[in-house]
Amino acid sequence: MRFRAPHPLVLLLGGVGVAAALTWLLPAGAYERQVDAVTGIARVVPGTYAATDAAPVGIFGALVAVPRGFVSGADVILTILITGGAFGLLDASGALGRLLGALIGRTRRPALVVISLGVVFAGFGAAEQMHEEFIALMPVLVVLARNLGYGSVTALAMSMGAAMVGAAFAPTNPFGTGAALKAAELPAMSAAGTRFAVLLVALAAWLAYTLWQAPKDDVRPDVTAPSTEPPSLRDALSLLALVVPILVYVVGVLRWGWGINELSALVLFGGFLVGLLQRYSLRDTAAKFLVAMESMVAAGILVGVARGIGLVLTEGRIIDTIIAGIVAPLQLVPAEVAAVAMIPAHALIHVGVTSTSGQAMLTMPIFAPLGDLLGISRDAVVLAFSAGGVFTDAVNPTSGALFAMLLNAKVGYGRWMKFALPGMLLVWVAAAVGILLLR
Repeated sequence: MRFRAPHPLVLLLGGVGVAAALTWLLPAGAYERQVDAVTGIARVVPGTYAATDAAPVGIFGALVAVPRGFVSGADVILTILITGGAFGLLDASGALGRLLGALIGRTRRPALVVISLGVVFAGFGAAEQMHEEFIALMPVLVVLARNLGYGSVTALAMSMGAAMVGAAFAPTNPFGTGAALKAAELPAMSAAGTRFAVLLVALAAWLAYTLWQAPKDDVRPDVTAPSTEPPSLRDALSLLALVVPILVYVVGVLRWGWGINELSALVLFGGFLVGLLQRYSLRDTAAKFLVAMESMVAAGILVGVARGIGLVLTEGRIIDTIIAGIVAPLQLVPAEVAAVAMIPAHALIHVGVTSTSGQAMLTMPIFAPLGDLLGISRDAVVLAFSAGGVFTDAVNPTSGALFAMLLNAKVGYGRWMKFALPGMLLVWVAAAVGILLLR
């Protein structure tokens, strides 16, 4: 009998249960925090870890953590629904099919399309760590990949995977490396040359690996053949109505500190503009928008459940215990080994702390002084965080966004891991070289 992997919802609910069990097995503990007078952010004080009163989470507490996770992730869930509704409306109008048909019909080098899209998605990741925003695009990208002669794994790799490479190493990402540099008390563009060099090498390695594996991509769902009807000017304008808000959002993040709610507002406006461009009435546009949202409900549920895992670990007071346990062995090995070992250390921490900016604020005040003690530069410490703490989102078993993308692409977590783990090791090797150069 062939083994079938559990449904993503079952896996994430199991994660909540495992997190609750750990609160009974691991000792509670905490670092002292000091609130920054300027930013108001509570920063960890290194060397202050101490045991605290146990706060184990019971069965009922674990169950309640699930709906509370939906409250915690409401902004992300709404963005998934609204973005899905907008692009679903574009698809339902036939405009997306006609535009894809034109692209595929003119393509003579499918590999070049994969590389080009990989660079574009890496750019979005480098700008502001976009990846949850791509959940709604997965069905479209799967159609594109299938008609290029590839499969769903390739669609994930050239979009989400490439975006995570960009997000990991670009110092321009305010939620990843940017947050870590600030927490490590380094200038915003510290060692930028080395970081961009690692980004280019890592992205080239990831895309080369993607193309090498593309013929072996066996996840090839049936999709509708691309339209042979030529796209109209209305179709092109409709696509721009959804692309321009995303570009405006990137600028808003970098210049005005926008968050994901601003993206939801922009895409909501863009979605209604698509309806008007496609000559729907406001009533029909609203109705079709809501119908298109329905396909994203499952993805939103996965994000909410995943947030519950972090809530259980935090309220069980074992997050700091896990970090202290991971940091301790690094002090017992040579500096070169410790520097590179910080990559998997951050990857392990990220399983429990799924927010990269939150992880940066939590771990950098501990890892940066540890680097000083071991003779490892703070730039190298931040690069280790980038590879382990940010790029790990591409495989993180507690990431609701990852499971939502896998669900929309019809790819099982086990199949994705079979592809992604070797690619992740290639990216880690590129990062390790950069770490040793910066050390």
